[in-house]
Amino acid sequence: MSYIDKSLGNGEVVITRARFHWLYTANAWGQVLLPLVVLGVLYAEASQNPPVFSMDNPYGLGMILVGIWLLFGIAGCARMLIRKATTEIGVTSHRFVEKYGLVSMRTNEIALQNIEGVRVNQSVVGRVFGYGTVRIEGTGVDSVTTPSIADPVGFVRAIQTAREHPANKP
Repeated sequence: MSYIDKSLGNGEVVITRARFHWLYTANAWGQVLLPLVVLGVLYAEASQNPPVFSMDNPYGLGMILVGIWLLFGIAGCARMLIRKATTEIGVTSHRFVEKYGLVSMRTNEIALQNIEGVRVNQSVVGRVFGYGTVRIEGTGVDSVTTPSIADPVGFVRAIQTAREHPANKP
């Protein structure tokens, strides 16, 4: 059961949940696949000039450097996929909720009546593919910026719809 579902109060319902855009996952896997492809090409070329892992072979140093690139790619991919798997973002009938963390858990919650402003930030590519970040500003110094999510405009629309609910009007 998700954190948002576990933390619902009496009469509180989930209005919407944000999700990571598919390009986020593609980026994570690309950090591993691109160096693997380059490593495969270098290995194929190096195998025609034995010995493969010799410094006399012009491809040997390249393979070592791409191997290091692959290690960084694996770490980056793991970090991104863990973040995706352990992040929940949603709007309930009473509040905005963001939960993240694998070993330790951190949450950000802002009551809907305490939300002063909501901003969408989309790059040109984000507008074309439909992803961006949402910054939610609460009363005082509270503000939360989501990671890149799919359909940020729809997410903001869900926040506005939830704020207009009769239970959230003073």
